[in-house]
Amino acid sequence: MTESMMDSQIIDQLNSGVLLVDLNYKLVHWNRFLAVHVNKSFNDVVGQSIFDVFPELPRRWLERKLNSVIQLGTPSFCGWEQRHHLFELPHTRPISTDSEFMAQNCTFLPYLEQQQLAGVYILIEDVTDVCHYQSMLKATMQELELATRIDGLTKVYNRKFWEESLTHEFLRAKRYACDMSLLMFDLDHFKSINDNYGHQCGDLVLVEAAQRVNSLLRDADILGRYGGEEFAVILTETAQFGAVEVAERIKKSLTATPVVFNGKEIYFSASIGIASFNSEQTSHETLIAEADAALYRAKSSGRNKICLSPTLYKCS
Repeated sequence: MTESMMDSQIIDQLNSGVLLVDLNYKLVHWNRFLAVHVNKSFNDVVGQSIFDVFPELPRRWLERKLNSVIQLGTPSFCGWEQRHHLFELPHTRPISTDSEFMAQNCTFLPYLEQQQLAGVYILIEDVTDVCHYQSMLKATMQELELATRIDGLTKVYNRKFWEESLTHEFLRAKRYACDMSLLMFDLDHFKSINDNYGHQCGDLVLVEAAQRVNSLLRDADILGRYGGEEFAVILTETAQFGAVEVAERIKKSLTATPVVFNGKEIYFSASIGIASFNSEQTSHETLIAEADAALYRAKSSGRNKICLSPTLYKCS
């Protein structure tokens, strides 16, 4: 048995695709793995361009890849994380994936005949399982990361992440002299809702309030649950006048329609305090304190009110 026959037999036993092209990218050989996965007879395609046999291949990219192997005489590699697959080969794994085609690691090796470069071997490794479980792990890690930022009930940002965001936005406003405003609002008579209708009703009101407010905000604004029935909104690139407009829309939205619980209509409202960034504030805590003081005045002046920070006092 010749050495080439032995090599061919070994290659046919591999659980990976092996494909050989000449220096003009014409098919010279493929192994049993590819014969099983490609719905074509090799005798019908031998001598044809790899790009005619596999029209899905990214021609310009793959030509550069093959040329580098030919010109330098050194191997090259393409992983599934860079390109999910090059060849549209169906995977046979009994798992659900985002693609009907197998994820692939592809290695490109120079092929020598009598010490002369004669072509390029392309090794195609099926890494569908690795891709699938890595993707699941990544999704799980993203969910865990998100869980550390999100309030479990209302699905808006929790206080820790919200305050971290406020710190960042305050420093940005101070450095670049940007406008920024802070709204803090508290649901009025929330204890009475819990006492009269139960905590399930109270939770429903909290969730509904968060959803209504979130629907009124821009992507750049940051809504968080500050604690209990108190929420806070960072309005980026927003001066006092714009903040008042947002507060008016929030106030109107919360009182517009009731929450229905056990067949009963539960009306609710909120008191809102507003503070805007100015150069005299020394930290984000100062901004919180001003907004909180305005919120206290809104509550003490009759609730369902909007008040500005002490330096710009107003209630409506």
